[in-house]
Amino acid sequence: MGEARKDVAQWLAIRKEQAKFIDPETAEVMWIYGPVLDPYGVHQLHPDEEYVGRLYFARAPASDIWVSFCDLPSSTRDALWQKHGRKLRFPAGLFGEDLDPSDLF
Repeated sequence: MGEARKDVAQWLAIRKEQAKFIDPETAEVMWIYGPVLDPYGVHQLHPDEEYVGRLYFARAPASDIWVSFCDLPSSTRDALWQKHGRKLRFPAGLFGEDLDPSDLF
C-alpha cells in the first residue's frame, strides 16, 4: 500500500472513529453539494462515477472534524434527521428559519 493510500485510510479511519462520539442532542449539521460516491473527496473517481448530490455532515461542537452521515451509526443519523430535518431537507436556506415551506401550499 502506497504512502498516499495509507494517509487516506488513516484520515477516513479518524472520521469513522469520531462518528461514535457525535451526540445528536448537541451536534452541528450541514449539507453541501458534492460527489455522492466520495463524500470526503479523497478518491480518484472515474468520470462515470461523479454523481453530484447533497452530502450531509455532522460534528461535535468542539470538533473541527465533519463526519459524513454515511459514517454515522444509524441511531445517530436517525436522531439528527429527526432534530434537524427541517434545516437539511430541500429547499433548506430558501426560506427563513421561522417559515416552513409546507405552510405555503
